[in-house]
Amino acid sequence: MKKIALLLILASATQLSAAYHVVRHITVGGTGGWDYPTVDSASHRLFLSHSDHVEVIDIDKQKVVGTIPKTEGVHGIAIAPDLHRGFVSNGRASTMTIFDLDKLTTIAEVKTTGENPDAILYDPATKHVFTFNGRGHNATVFDGDGKVVGTIPLDGKPEFGVTDRAGHVFVNIEDKSELADIDAKALTVAHVWPLAPCEEPSGLAIDRAHHRLFSVCGNQKMVIVDNQSGKVVASVEIGKGVDGAAFDDQKQLAFSSNGADGTLTVVREVSPNEFNVVENVPTGRGARTITLDEKTHDIFLPTAKFGPPPEPTPDRPRPRPTILPDSFEVIEVSP
Repeated sequence: MKKIALLLILASATQLSAAYHVVRHITVGGTGGWDYPTVDSASHRLFLSHSDHVEVIDIDKQKVVGTIPKTEGVHGIAIAPDLHRGFVSNGRASTMTIFDLDKLTTIAEVKTTGENPDAILYDPATKHVFTFNGRGHNATVFDGDGKVVGTIPLDGKPEFGVTDRAGHVFVNIEDKSELADIDAKALTVAHVWPLAPCEEPSGLAIDRAHHRLFSVCGNQKMVIVDNQSGKVVASVEIGKGVDGAAFDDQKQLAFSSNGADGTLTVVREVSPNEFNVVENVPTGRGARTITLDEKTHDIFLPTAKFGPPPEPTPDRPRPRPTILPDSFEVIEVSP
């Protein structure tokens, strides 16, 4: 009887976890591509990278309430509520934009020490901003005013990064299938860990309570790593075309946004070394990046509608499909 009761409890828990569904589509419009979104839970605003600017969405009103302009090739947005500032990585310009988090006005634009800054991260423990520079194979570290305080060489092309808020910053090295552990105070690489069986890691999320990192990979795997030892403790299958990951501390769930499949993989943490796929939620083609509202537990995934790709050229033998004008939107998924 005890065994049957335990099975019923586990089945019930799985059903409760497997309740994610699309609740609305927030229309944004405009033209051009996108990359990482970010939520400011305090103001309930959503920050969207969109071609050459950042659009700020009031989530409750489902409308654009501000724009951060002149962010050429924008990739990511980092929020620093304690500084009342936000920071934007501008890939084509190789700069970082600093803006006022309350007024949504630009304060400054500063150069990075490496080309093509991609992901960007604010570390509240050190009050430093890290830009992970794709072509530069390094990270630029700024203070809150935009002064460069260090440059950290990396082993290859950095992708997404996270902080444990206790002295360490972690970043995926995409072309080497590695994970770099950065000493956030010394501004040096403390460790470089292999991520096999992961290939081409992109998105990264963290469970700070249990010291676990979740790298999502181009070969349809989510690889879970102990962030103290660097040991791979588990891996699960996810969808195709992933570029983003998130973790919900309260629900102990990890997520991967799979743009080619148009799905959201939900992974349940049973124990620090045991993880199960709960479900694959239909979202939309192209919904490859992700952000999580820690207060509401809602998930936001930007995407758009696509037309046929242009004709191949010698420079672009496999061109991407065209993005249809005014089709840019955000898919909101709720538990």
